[in-house]
Amino acid sequence: MALSAAIRTLALALLLLASAAALTGCEAGYIARAAYEEGRLLWRRKPIDTMLARGDLSPAVRAKLETVLKVREFARGRLGLNVGRSYTSISEVDQGAIVWVVMAAPRDSLEPYTWWFPIVGNIPYRGYFNKDRAAAEAAEMERRGYDTMVRPAVAFSSLGFFNDPLLSNLLRLDRVELAGVIIHELFHRTYFLASDVMFDESAATYVGSAGAVQFFEASKGPNSADAEAARGVLEADLKFADFLKSESERLRKLYQSGLPRAEILKRRGPIFAAINADYARLKPRLSGLERFDLDKQPLNNAVLINYLIYFHDLDNFAKLDRIYGGNLHDTVKAIIALSESDRANPFYPIWQATRIGPQRAAALPNEPAPTSDTAASPAPAAGRSP
Repeated sequence: MALSAAIRTLALALLLLASAAALTGCEAGYIARAAYEEGRLLWRRKPIDTMLARGDLSPAVRAKLETVLKVREFARGRLGLNVGRSYTSISEVDQGAIVWVVMAAPRDSLEPYTWWFPIVGNIPYRGYFNKDRAAAEAAEMERRGYDTMVRPAVAFSSLGFFNDPLLSNLLRLDRVELAGVIIHELFHRTYFLASDVMFDESAATYVGSAGAVQFFEASKGPNSADAEAARGVLEADLKFADFLKSESERLRKLYQSGLPRAEILKRRGPIFAAINADYARLKPRLSGLERFDLDKQPLNNAVLINYLIYFHDLDNFAKLDRIYGGNLHDTVKAIIALSESDRANPFYPIWQATRIGPQRAAALPNEPAPTSDTAASPAPAAGRSP
Protein backbone atom coordinates (compact mmCIF):
# COMPACT_ATOMS: atom_id res chain seq x y z
CA MET A 1 0.00 0.00 0.00
CA ALA A 2 1.38 3.45 -0.89
CA LEU A 3 2.24 5.69 2.05
CA SER A 4 -0.46 8.27 1.20
CA ALA A 5 -3.11 5.55 1.00
CA ALA A 6 -1.93 4.12 4.30
CA ILE A 7 -2.20 7.53 5.94
CA ARG A 8 -5.74 7.99 4.58
CA THR A 9 -6.72 4.55 5.86
CA LEU A 10 -5.35 5.34 9.31
CA ALA A 11 -7.08 8.72 9.36
CA LEU A 12 -10.44 7.22 8.43
CA ALA A 13 -10.10 4.50 11.04
CA LEU A 14 -9.30 7.18 13.63
CA LEU A 15 -12.42 9.05 12.53
CA LEU A 16 -14.49 6.00 13.37
CA LEU A 17 -12.75 5.72 16.70
CA ALA A 18 -13.49 9.39 17.38
CA SER A 19 -17.18 8.79 16.76
CA ALA A 20 -17.07 6.19 19.52
CA ALA A 21 -15.97 8.87 21.95
CA ALA A 22 -19.45 10.40 21.72
CA LEU A 23 -20.85 7.25 23.29
CA THR A 24 -20.31 5.76 26.71
CA GLY A 25 -19.35 2.47 28.27
CA CYS A 26 -19.70 -0.71 26.25
CA GLU A 27 -21.07 1.13 23.18
CA ALA A 28 -17.84 3.12 22.81
CA GLY A 29 -15.85 -0.07 23.21
CA TYR A 30 -17.99 -1.85 20.64
CA ILE A 31 -17.52 0.83 17.98
CA ALA A 32 -13.82 1.13 18.76
CA ARG A 33 -13.45 -2.63 18.16
CA ALA A 34 -15.38 -2.35 14.88
CA ALA A 35 -13.13 0.51 13.76
CA TYR A 36 -10.05 -1.53 14.67
CA GLU A 37 -11.26 -4.55 12.68
CA GLU A 38 -12.17 -2.38 9.69
CA GLY A 39 -8.75 -0.80 9.85
CA ARG A 40 -7.13 -4.25 9.80
CA LEU A 41 -9.06 -5.23 6.69
CA LEU A 42 -8.10 -2.02 4.92
CA TRP A 43 -4.46 -2.26 5.95
CA ARG A 44 -4.17 -5.77 4.51
CA ARG A 45 -5.42 -4.76 1.04
CA LYS A 46 -3.40 -5.98 -1.92
CA PRO A 47 -4.14 -4.93 -5.51
CA ILE A 48 -5.97 -7.62 -7.46
CA ASP A 49 -3.76 -6.80 -10.45
CA THR A 50 -0.76 -7.81 -8.33
CA MET A 51 -2.45 -11.10 -7.47
CA LEU A 52 -3.21 -11.76 -11.14
CA ALA A 53 0.45 -11.26 -12.01
CA ARG A 54 1.42 -14.25 -9.86
CA GLY A 55 2.37 -17.35 -11.80
CA ASP A 56 1.23 -19.75 -9.07
CA LEU A 57 -2.39 -18.54 -8.95
CA SER A 58 -4.88 -21.34 -9.51
CA PRO A 59 -7.07 -21.08 -12.65
CA ALA A 60 -10.25 -21.04 -10.50
CA VAL A 61 -9.06 -18.15 -8.33
CA ARG A 62 -7.73 -16.28 -11.35
CA ALA A 63 -11.10 -16.60 -13.12
CA LYS A 64 -12.99 -15.27 -10.09
CA LEU A 65 -10.62 -12.32 -9.58
CA GLU A 66 -10.97 -11.43 -13.25
CA THR A 67 -14.75 -11.68 -12.87
CA VAL A 68 -14.68 -9.25 -9.93
CA LEU A 69 -12.80 -6.64 -11.98
CA LYS A 70 -15.16 -7.09 -14.93
CA VAL A 71 -18.24 -6.88 -12.69
CA ARG A 72 -17.12 -3.63 -11.09
CA GLU A 73 -16.50 -2.10 -14.52
CA PHE A 74 -19.92 -3.30 -15.70
CA ALA A 75 -21.52 -1.82 -12.57
CA ARG A 76 -19.80 1.50 -13.23
CA GLY A 77 -20.32 1.74 -16.97
CA ARG A 78 -23.62 -0.03 -17.56
CA LEU A 79 -25.47 0.36 -14.24
CA GLY A 80 -24.19 3.79 -13.19
CA LEU A 81 -23.16 2.64 -9.73
CA ASN A 82 -20.57 4.53 -7.69
CA VAL A 83 -17.76 1.99 -7.62
CA GLY A 84 -14.85 4.28 -6.72
CA ARG A 85 -11.81 2.06 -6.18
CA SER A 86 -13.79 -0.63 -4.38
CA TYR A 87 -13.00 -4.24 -5.29
CA THR A 88 -9.73 -3.40 -7.02
CA SER A 89 -7.96 -4.95 -4.03
CA ILE A 90 -8.30 -8.08 -1.91
CA SER A 91 -7.87 -8.68 1.82
CA GLU A 92 -7.10 -12.10 3.22
CA VAL A 93 -9.42 -13.27 5.97
CA ASP A 94 -8.99 -16.50 7.87
CA GLN A 95 -12.62 -17.37 8.43
CA GLY A 96 -15.73 -18.05 6.38
CA ALA A 97 -17.79 -15.38 8.11
CA ILE A 98 -16.22 -11.97 8.53
CA VAL A 99 -18.98 -10.79 10.89
CA TRP A 100 -21.51 -12.58 13.10
CA VAL A 101 -24.83 -10.74 13.12
CA VAL A 102 -27.32 -10.73 16.00
CA MET A 103 -30.98 -10.00 15.34
CA ALA A 104 -33.85 -9.76 17.83
CA ALA A 105 -37.60 -9.20 17.86
CA PRO A 106 -40.45 -9.31 20.41
CA ARG A 107 -42.09 -12.73 20.53
CA ASP A 108 -45.46 -11.25 19.60
CA SER A 109 -44.41 -8.85 16.84
CA LEU A 110 -42.62 -8.71 13.50
CA GLU A 111 -41.12 -5.34 14.40
CA PRO A 112 -37.36 -5.77 14.79
CA TYR A 113 -35.42 -4.63 17.80
CA THR A 114 -32.98 -1.95 16.68
CA TRP A 115 -29.60 -0.61 17.75
CA TRP A 116 -28.48 2.96 17.07
CA PHE A 117 -25.10 3.78 15.52
CA PRO A 118 -23.49 7.01 14.30
CA ILE A 119 -24.03 7.87 10.61
CA VAL A 120 -26.28 4.89 9.77
CA GLY A 121 -28.91 5.47 12.48
CA ASN A 122 -31.20 2.69 13.73
CA ILE A 123 -30.18 -0.75 12.51
CA PRO A 124 -32.09 -4.03 13.11
CA TYR A 125 -28.94 -6.04 13.75
CA ARG A 126 -25.62 -5.82 15.54
CA GLY A 127 -22.45 -7.32 14.12
CA TYR A 128 -19.57 -8.92 15.97
CA PHE A 129 -16.17 -10.05 14.74
CA ASN A 130 -16.28 -12.83 17.32
CA LYS A 131 -18.92 -15.60 17.25
CA ASP A 132 -18.86 -16.10 21.02
CA ARG A 133 -19.57 -12.43 21.64
CA ALA A 134 -22.47 -12.58 19.21
CA ALA A 135 -23.84 -15.65 21.01
CA ALA A 136 -23.53 -13.87 24.35
CA GLU A 137 -25.47 -10.87 23.03
CA ALA A 138 -28.19 -13.17 21.70
CA ALA A 139 -28.39 -14.99 25.05
CA GLU A 140 -28.83 -11.67 26.83
CA MET A 141 -31.63 -10.66 24.46
CA GLU A 142 -33.29 -14.05 25.01
CA ARG A 143 -33.18 -13.43 28.76
CA ARG A 144 -34.92 -10.11 28.13
CA GLY A 145 -37.76 -11.93 26.37
CA TYR A 146 -36.88 -11.55 22.70
CA ASP A 147 -36.65 -14.01 19.83
CA THR A 148 -33.11 -13.97 18.47
CA MET A 149 -31.01 -15.14 15.56
CA VAL A 150 -27.24 -15.30 15.04
CA ARG A 151 -26.04 -15.59 11.46
CA PRO A 152 -22.79 -15.20 9.55
CA ALA A 153 -22.22 -12.35 7.12
CA VAL A 154 -19.67 -12.93 4.39
CA ALA A 155 -19.61 -9.37 3.02
CA PHE A 156 -20.47 -5.83 3.99
CA SER A 157 -20.16 -2.32 2.63
CA SER A 158 -18.55 0.71 4.24
CA LEU A 159 -21.09 2.81 2.26
CA GLY A 160 -18.41 4.66 0.33
CA PHE A 161 -16.38 5.80 3.33
CA PHE A 162 -13.63 3.40 2.24
CA ASN A 163 -12.63 1.65 -0.96
CA ASP A 164 -13.80 -1.77 0.12
CA PRO A 165 -11.55 -4.70 -0.68
CA LEU A 166 -12.77 -8.05 -1.91
CA LEU A 167 -12.65 -10.35 1.12
CA SER A 168 -10.90 -13.60 0.31
CA ASN A 169 -13.73 -15.67 1.77
CA LEU A 170 -15.94 -14.54 -1.13
CA LEU A 171 -13.77 -16.54 -3.50
CA ARG A 172 -15.55 -19.63 -2.16
CA LEU A 173 -18.74 -18.51 -3.88
CA ASP A 174 -19.83 -19.60 -7.32
CA ARG A 175 -19.00 -16.80 -9.78
CA VAL A 176 -22.70 -16.10 -10.38
CA GLU A 177 -23.20 -15.62 -6.64
CA LEU A 178 -20.01 -13.57 -6.48
CA ALA A 179 -21.19 -11.18 -9.20
CA GLY A 180 -24.51 -10.65 -7.40
CA VAL A 181 -22.79 -9.93 -4.08
CA ILE A 182 -20.41 -7.39 -5.63
CA ILE A 183 -23.25 -5.50 -7.36
CA HIS A 184 -25.36 -5.70 -4.18
CA GLU A 185 -22.59 -4.08 -2.14
CA LEU A 186 -21.87 -1.47 -4.82
CA PHE A 187 -25.53 -0.42 -4.70
CA HIS A 188 -25.03 0.26 -0.98
CA ARG A 189 -22.00 2.36 -1.85
CA THR A 190 -24.15 4.31 -4.32
CA TYR A 191 -27.22 4.84 -2.15
CA PHE A 192 -28.04 4.36 1.51
CA LEU A 193 -31.18 5.53 3.30
CA ALA A 194 -30.27 5.89 6.97
CA SER A 195 -32.45 4.01 9.48
CA ASP A 196 -34.30 2.03 6.80
CA VAL A 197 -32.28 -1.12 6.35
CA MET A 198 -35.27 -3.02 4.94
CA PHE A 199 -35.42 -0.68 1.96
CA ASP A 200 -31.65 -0.55 1.55
CA GLU A 201 -31.24 -4.32 1.59
CA SER A 202 -34.28 -5.21 -0.48
CA ALA A 203 -33.36 -2.71 -3.19
CA ALA A 204 -29.78 -4.02 -3.17
CA THR A 205 -31.03 -7.61 -3.37
CA TYR A 206 -33.00 -6.86 -6.52
CA VAL A 207 -30.29 -4.75 -8.14
CA GLY A 208 -27.62 -7.34 -7.27
CA SER A 209 -29.51 -10.27 -8.75
CA ALA A 210 -30.85 -8.41 -11.79
CA GLY A 211 -27.42 -6.87 -12.35
CA ALA A 212 -25.76 -10.29 -12.34
CA VAL A 213 -28.22 -11.45 -15.03
CA GLN A 214 -27.36 -8.50 -17.23
CA PHE A 215 -23.62 -8.88 -16.62
CA PHE A 216 -23.53 -12.51 -17.73
CA GLU A 217 -25.91 -11.94 -20.63
CA ALA A 218 -23.58 -9.19 -21.86
CA SER A 219 -20.28 -10.93 -21.16
CA LYS A 220 -21.12 -14.59 -21.83
CA GLY A 221 -24.24 -14.40 -23.95
CA PRO A 222 -27.95 -14.70 -23.07
CA ASN A 223 -27.91 -18.47 -23.66
CA SER A 224 -24.78 -19.14 -21.60
CA ALA A 225 -24.83 -21.37 -18.55
CA ASP A 226 -23.86 -18.45 -16.30
CA ALA A 227 -26.65 -16.23 -17.65
CA GLU A 228 -29.15 -19.04 -17.16
CA ALA A 229 -27.93 -19.60 -13.60
CA ALA A 230 -28.16 -15.88 -12.84
CA ARG A 231 -31.75 -15.78 -14.13
CA GLY A 232 -32.49 -18.75 -11.87
CA VAL A 233 -31.22 -16.82 -8.85
CA LEU A 234 -33.35 -13.78 -9.70
CA GLU A 235 -36.43 -15.95 -10.20
CA ALA A 236 -35.76 -17.70 -6.89
CA ASP A 237 -35.47 -14.33 -5.14
CA LEU A 238 -38.86 -13.26 -6.48
CA LYS A 239 -40.53 -16.56 -5.56
CA PHE A 240 -39.06 -16.48 -2.07
CA ALA A 241 -40.10 -12.85 -1.57
CA ASP A 242 -43.69 -13.71 -2.56
CA PHE A 243 -43.62 -16.69 -0.20
CA LEU A 244 -42.43 -14.51 2.70
CA LYS A 245 -45.10 -11.90 2.03
CA SER A 246 -47.98 -14.35 2.23
CA GLU A 247 -46.57 -16.42 5.09
CA SER A 248 -45.68 -13.47 7.32
CA GLU A 249 -49.17 -12.04 6.87
CA ARG A 250 -50.55 -15.01 8.82
CA LEU A 251 -48.39 -14.08 11.77
CA ARG A 252 -49.25 -10.39 11.55
CA LYS A 253 -52.94 -11.18 11.75
CA LEU A 254 -52.31 -13.20 14.90
CA TYR A 255 -50.08 -10.57 16.49
CA GLN A 256 -52.63 -7.82 15.76
CA SER A 257 -55.63 -9.90 16.87
CA GLY A 258 -55.86 -8.41 20.35
CA LEU A 259 -55.71 -11.85 21.96
CA PRO A 260 -53.90 -12.22 25.28
CA ARG A 261 -50.14 -12.52 24.84
CA ALA A 262 -50.07 -16.05 26.27
CA GLU A 263 -52.65 -17.15 23.69
CA ILE A 264 -50.71 -15.49 20.88
CA LEU A 265 -47.53 -17.31 21.86
CA LYS A 266 -49.47 -20.57 22.00
CA ARG A 267 -50.98 -20.12 18.54
CA ARG A 268 -47.83 -19.01 16.77
CA GLY A 269 -46.24 -22.46 17.09
CA PRO A 270 -48.63 -24.14 14.61
CA ILE A 271 -48.17 -21.21 12.20
CA PHE A 272 -44.39 -21.65 12.28
CA ALA A 273 -44.91 -25.37 11.58
CA ALA A 274 -47.14 -24.53 8.61
CA ILE A 275 -44.55 -22.09 7.24
CA ASN A 276 -41.92 -24.83 7.45
CA ALA A 277 -44.19 -27.23 5.56
CA ASP A 278 -44.92 -24.64 2.87
CA TYR A 279 -41.22 -23.90 2.47
CA ALA A 280 -40.45 -27.58 2.03
CA ARG A 281 -42.80 -27.57 -0.97
CA LEU A 282 -41.27 -24.37 -2.36
CA LYS A 283 -37.60 -25.28 -1.95
CA PRO A 284 -37.32 -27.64 -4.96
CA ARG A 285 -38.46 -24.78 -7.20
CA LEU A 286 -35.67 -22.45 -6.04
CA SER A 287 -32.19 -22.04 -7.48
CA GLY A 288 -29.58 -24.22 -5.85
CA LEU A 289 -27.25 -21.21 -5.79
CA GLU A 290 -29.42 -19.22 -3.43
CA ARG A 291 -28.59 -19.36 0.27
CA PHE A 292 -32.01 -19.63 1.89
CA ASP A 293 -31.57 -21.43 5.21
CA LEU A 294 -35.13 -21.10 6.45
CA ASP A 295 -35.23 -24.83 7.16
CA LYS A 296 -31.81 -24.97 8.86
CA GLN A 297 -32.86 -23.42 12.16
CA PRO A 298 -35.94 -23.20 14.40
CA LEU A 299 -38.31 -20.53 13.15
CA ASN A 300 -39.02 -17.46 15.23
CA ASN A 301 -39.78 -13.80 14.55
CA ALA A 302 -36.11 -12.79 14.34
CA VAL A 303 -35.41 -15.44 11.70
CA LEU A 304 -38.35 -14.30 9.57
CA ILE A 305 -37.42 -10.64 9.94
CA ASN A 306 -33.91 -11.44 8.76
CA TYR A 307 -35.34 -12.63 5.44
CA LEU A 308 -38.05 -9.97 5.23
CA ILE A 309 -35.37 -7.29 5.42
CA TYR A 310 -33.67 -8.63 2.29
CA PHE A 311 -36.73 -9.75 0.29
CA HIS A 312 -39.42 -7.14 0.86
CA ASP A 313 -41.53 -6.00 -2.13
CA LEU A 314 -39.11 -7.40 -4.71
CA ASP A 315 -42.05 -7.81 -7.09
CA ASN A 316 -42.47 -4.02 -7.20
CA PHE A 317 -38.79 -3.49 -8.00
CA ALA A 318 -39.21 -6.02 -10.82
CA LYS A 319 -42.32 -4.23 -12.11
CA LEU A 320 -40.49 -0.92 -12.05
CA ASP A 321 -37.64 -2.53 -13.99
CA ARG A 322 -40.12 -3.72 -16.63
CA ILE A 323 -41.52 -0.19 -16.96
CA TYR A 324 -38.00 0.87 -17.94
CA GLY A 325 -37.75 -1.97 -20.44
CA GLY A 326 -35.16 -3.85 -18.41
CA ASN A 327 -32.75 -0.90 -18.50
CA LEU A 328 -31.36 -1.44 -15.01
CA HIS A 329 -29.31 1.76 -15.19
CA ASP A 330 -32.52 3.81 -15.44
CA THR A 331 -34.29 1.58 -12.92
CA VAL A 332 -31.56 2.26 -10.33
CA LYS A 333 -31.90 6.01 -10.92
CA ALA A 334 -35.67 5.71 -10.47
CA ILE A 335 -35.35 3.67 -7.28
CA ILE A 336 -33.16 6.35 -5.76
CA ALA A 337 -35.29 9.27 -6.93
CA LEU A 338 -38.55 7.68 -5.81
CA SER A 339 -37.23 6.70 -2.40
CA GLU A 340 -35.94 10.26 -1.91
CA SER A 341 -39.46 11.54 -2.66
CA ASP A 342 -40.77 9.82 0.49
CA ARG A 343 -37.91 8.95 2.81
CA ALA A 344 -40.32 8.08 5.62
CA ASN A 345 -41.88 5.25 3.59
CA PRO A 346 -39.73 4.66 0.49
CA PHE A 347 -41.51 1.47 -0.56
CA TYR A 348 -44.70 3.42 -1.19
CA PRO A 349 -43.53 5.57 -4.15
CA ILE A 350 -42.03 2.44 -5.72
CA TRP A 351 -45.42 0.72 -5.45
CA GLN A 352 -47.17 3.85 -6.68
CA ALA A 353 -44.84 4.13 -9.67
CA THR A 354 -45.77 0.64 -10.85
CA ARG A 355 -49.37 1.82 -11.14
CA ILE A 356 -49.17 5.39 -12.44
CA GLY A 357 -45.60 5.64 -13.77
CA PRO A 358 -42.37 6.80 -12.14
CA GLN A 359 -42.52 10.42 -13.31
CA ARG A 360 -46.04 11.00 -12.02
CA ALA A 361 -45.30 9.18 -8.77
CA ALA A 362 -42.22 11.30 -8.07
CA ALA A 363 -44.18 14.50 -8.75
CA LEU A 364 -47.01 13.70 -6.32
CA PRO A 365 -46.96 15.14 -2.79
CA ASN A 366 -46.14 12.65 -0.07
CA GLU A 367 -49.13 10.68 1.10
CA PRO A 368 -49.48 7.88 3.65
CA ALA A 369 -49.48 4.40 2.15
CA PRO A 370 -52.91 2.74 1.95
CA THR A 371 -53.33 0.30 4.82
CA SER A 372 -55.71 -1.95 2.92
CA ASP A 373 -53.30 -2.79 0.10
CA THR A 374 -50.62 -5.10 1.40
CA ALA A 375 -48.71 -4.80 -1.86
CA ALA A 376 -47.98 -1.17 -1.04
CA SER A 377 -46.20 -1.80 2.24
CA PRO A 378 -47.15 -5.11 3.80
CA ALA A 379 -44.43 -5.05 6.45
CA PRO A 380 -43.27 -2.33 8.83
CA ALA A 381 -40.13 -0.53 7.78
CA ALA A 382 -37.02 -1.87 9.42
CA GLY A 383 -35.11 0.42 11.72
CA ARG A 384 -38.03 1.63 13.84
CA SER A 385 -37.77 0.77 17.48
CA PRO A 386 -40.39 -1.70 18.74
